[in-house]
Amino acid sequence: MADIQTTWDPLNGRGDWTFSAPDLVSGGDLVNAVLISLFTDRTAQADDTIPDGTTDPRGWWGDLGASRPIGSRLWLLMRAKASDKTLALARNMITEALRWLIDDGVVARIDVVVEWTRPSLLGAEITLFQRDGTRAFSTKYNWAWAGVS
Repeated sequence: MADIQTTWDPLNGRGDWTFSAPDLVSGGDLVNAVLISLFTDRTAQADDTIPDGTTDPRGWWGDLGASRPIGSRLWLLMRAKASDKTLALARNMITEALRWLIDDGVVARIDVVVEWTRPSLLGAEITLFQRDGTRAFSTKYNWAWAGVS
């Protein structure tokens, strides 16, 4: 059985389910897995600095005690400066969020390229490869950062 298809809405910065009246559209399992992995907030690690100054580590309650938490820690960069360090952190966080796809044998390799596409806009190109080396999925995402200078 296929997943309910999630479509990314770049204007509003969120995913939503796709309808074909009166039903939900299914399919796009790999796309859904990437969207959930990147755009669900993973719980902050003990040494992470929470950008809003609180102690709220966010995350999903189902991850409490989980060996493999869901989501990414990209939310921790929402007030980061536009720098090479931020690019490296973003790349590491994206790779961390998608690592389970390799561990579970869904894909063989993941390439992640990040760049500042313009001031305050971080872009990431993500390509997933099957075991035979063919491209399974490739897409680009952009994140607008609050307070980036």
